[in-house]
Amino acid sequence: MGDQPEQFEAAFERLQTIVEKLEGGDVTLEESLALYAEGMGLVRFCGEKLSAAQEKIEQLSATASDSDARPSGSGRKEGL
Repeated sequence: MGDQPEQFEAAFERLQTIVEKLEGGDVTLEESLALYAEGMGLVRFCGEKLSAAQEKIEQLSATASDSDARPSGSGRKEGL
């Protein structure tokens, strides 16, 4: 698999397959090196996707915190 997957889930699934093959020990040295290189690319890809997701969550949390800090009722006084 030379192309980077478009989705985290596909990359993670492929990475799991690579780990299983390498741990099984039934691949040649050349195949192991190729799988290792592919796996490192997938690790980088997944890490970038996770970092982007974490940043988005932090932005959303900050936005939610900002809206929670605002007075409720859009400036209307209670009881009127």
